[in-house]
Amino acid sequence: MLSSSAHRSILAASFKIPLGGSLAPAVRPASITRLLHGSRALSEDATDKDAPNADESKQTLPQKASNIVRTILHGSEQVRQETRDTLSKVLARGKYVHELATHRVKPGRMEEYKAVVAELYPYIVRNLSPGTKLVGSWESDIGDLDTAIHIWEYKGYPALSTAYLEYRTDPKYKELHQKMLSFLRERQSQIMLEFHFWPTHPPVTKGGLYELRSYTLKSGTLLDWEQNWRVGVECRKHHEVPMGAWFSQLGNLNQVHHLWQYPDLQVRKEVREAAWSEDGWPATVLNTVPLIQNMSSRIMLPMPFSSLK
Repeated sequence: MLSSSAHRSILAASFKIPLGGSLAPAVRPASITRLLHGSRALSEDATDKDAPNADESKQTLPQKASNIVRTILHGSEQVRQETRDTLSKVLARGKYVHELATHRVKPGRMEEYKAVVAELYPYIVRNLSPGTKLVGSWESDIGDLDTAIHIWEYKGYPALSTAYLEYRTDPKYKELHQKMLSFLRERQSQIMLEFHFWPTHPPVTKGGLYELRSYTLKSGTLLDWEQNWRVGVECRKHHEVPMGAWFSQLGNLNQVHHLWQYPDLQVRKEVREAAWSEDGWPATVLNTVPLIQNMSSRIMLPMPFSSLK
C-alpha cells in the first residue's frame, strides 16, 4: 500500500503543485484540502446519491486518496462501462451477429477436411436453425497455410444461442463434426459485429480470390478507426466492391477484419495503387496506422459450397 506521502506526491503531480510549494491558481485550496484529508466537507458536499457506502466509510486515508486520483486520471468505472456499452450501439449495424471460425488443419489432411465440411456446412444451412447463414468458407492460399476460414451470420444473439444448442443435440451434426475434428490441430472462434457503414455482401459468385485483412488495434482506438475508415471505404468503393468488415466482441478483442475480392493478384495490386489517387485515402492510412498493434493478410480461395465464391 502506498504511504500518505506517496499519495501526496501523486496528487501534487496531477494538479501541477510543486511539493512544498503553492497551489496552482486553477485549483481552489478547499478542493485540495478535501482531496488530501477526506474531511467531513467531502461528505457534506455529496448528495445522498453520492454518499459513500459502508465499505467505503471503512477505507483508510491512502485508499480514499488513491480512489480519488484514479477517478481524476482515468474517469469513473460507470463512465467507462457506459462508453463500452455505447460503442457497439454506435458502430454496429445491429441486425446480425457474425462468427469467424478459424480451423488449423493437420498438414496433408486438407482434402479430407474439405470433403467433410462440404457435407457438414450445407447440412447446417438446410436443416438446422433458419436464423443461421453461411457467409463464406475459404482455404488460405497465401499467409498462414493449412488453414480454413468460415464466416457465419446469425440473426442476433438469440439465433446464435439457438444454433449452438442445436449443434450440441443434433445427431447428424455431432457425427460429422466429430469426424471434422479428427483432421484439425487447432481451431478458434470469434464473435463479431458489422460496421454500420459496411454491410456484409450478399451471396455472389465472382471467382478469383478473396483477401481477409485482420488488424489488432490499441485499446480504446476503435472509434477513431471507424471514423477514418468510413471515409476510406468510400474511396475504395470507386475501385472495388468491399465484401464485409467486422469488429470483435467475444474471443480475441480489439480486432477488426476487412474482406475484399479480386479477380487475381495483379488486379489487387492495381486497384490498391489506384486508391491513392483519391483525396481521402492517404489521410485514412496516415490516421489509422498509429492505431495498429499488428496486422495480417490472408489470400484465400473459396470452397465450392461457399456463399461468397
